[in-house]
Parts: sequence; C-alpha cells; structure tokens
Amino acid sequence: MISHPLKQLVLAACGALAMAGAARADDIKVLTTCIMKGSFAQIAAQFERETGHTLTMSWGPSSGNSPEASQVRIKSGEPVDVLIMVDKGMDELIRGGYFVPLQRRDVAISQIGVAVKKGQPLPDIGSVDAVRKTLLAAKSIGYSEGASGHYISTVMLDKLGIAKEVTPKSKVILGRKFVGEALAAGEVELGLQQLSELRLEPGVTVVGPLPEALQKASLVTAAVSSKARNVEAATRFVAFLTTPYATEAIQNSGLALPHR
Repeated sequence: MISHPLKQLVLAACGALAMAGAARADDIKVLTTCIMKGSFAQIAAQFERETGHTLTMSWGPSSGNSPEASQVRIKSGEPVDVLIMVDKGMDELIRGGYFVPLQRRDVAISQIGVAVKKGQPLPDIGSVDAVRKTLLAAKSIGYSEGASGHYISTVMLDKLGIAKEVTPKSKVILGRKFVGEALAAGEVELGLQQLSELRLEPGVTVVGPLPEALQKASLVTAAVSSKARNVEAATRFVAFLTTPYATEAIQNSGLALPHR
C-alpha cells in the first residue's frame, strides 16, 4: 500500500501530466477567407493528425458589411487565435487597432475567374474587349461582397467604361454564400469570383481567369492573434501552412504560392 505522503505525490504527478497533455492538445479557433476553403479540409485533417490539436474553422469574406464578413466580426470583438484573409483587409484592421498580429505569413495568391451554370455556352473572356462584350450581353451578373467583388464593382467596370450599364443588373452575393451557388440556382447568368471559390461548386463550369490586363491578384495572409489562447499552437498552425503538404493542397485548389 502506498503511504499517504507518497500517494499525494503520485496523484499530483498524474494531475500534472494530465494538465500537460491538455496543454499540448489545444483547440485553435481560425477565422479564414473562403478563398482557402478548397484546400482546408485536407490541410486541417493532416495538421490535427500530426499535432493532436483541433481546429475550429469559421469562414467569411475578407471585406464587406454583412455580419459574416471577417472585418465586421473582428471589429465586433470576435475572439480568434488565427486570422486568415486578404492582406489589404488585414492591414486595415491592424491600422485601426482592431487586430494585433504576433506573427504573419503570406500563404497564397488568388486570381479572379469567370463561370457559368453547367450546360450553358461558354462566353468569350480571352481579351479585354471580349470581357466587355460578355458583361454587356449577360442578362445578370453576380459577384461577392469580398475582395474580388469590391474590385469588380469599384475598379474593373469603370476601367471597362460599362459601370452604368452593368451595375443595375449586378447582384452582390453576401456572406458565406458562394457566387457559384447563385449560378447553379439560376439566380445570375454570369459569375465572377476568386477561382478557388468558383471551383467548389459542382453545378457550374469555370470559364477561366480574367485576362491579365483586368486581373486583380489577392495576397492571402495568415496571422497569429496577440490574444490567442495558446500562442505556440496557433504559431505552429500558421507555420504548417507553408509546409510542402499544405502548399501542394493550396495549389491543387486553384491558388498560387507567394514568392518567399
């Protein structure tokens, strides 16, 4: 039989080991742009297998005014351990004092693409003039409230000189809903969004990326919050996003890698 003092030591040691185990296996809360959704099921599963940590993922457009937009949620004080979004949106949060990163890494580059409902004729988007004609001919157009939609509505349509004609027949797809979903449901005839997001919807055909002269590449960046519950675990996840396993999944989803 274990003596009373020794028994207390054993119990204390067991408790310490249990606490250490709990500290090693943390739940990491991640708020991320939907740009990364095509790769994250694979990335999250592998990270959890390798580390024992779990990831609680939440999705939202980087910009916009809907309650699901990342900027709105961070400004409202939603706690996150890791924030992943388009770099300009994160820069705005940092400048405004809403988010303080302890560590930050660029993880992907996204391009805007064009899609139609599956079975519909593919429009010509091979040149600037072709895109102009396609947008004018479309009965309705959809784009997101995120970074790509903001660029399309505030820059690209003006650049093409067709904002007055196209804006009235355009529909902004809000929150977590993908433009591809609106296309597949017949809500819009032509959809523009990040390529990696368009590829998630089986009911659409991705025509291709916008021509280089109209393209707007978005840099996706990941950062550990200064308010992270476990900085070490959160930092490990951000680092994992640049491993060969993760970068292969990112590229397979239709994204490019930033220069390092």
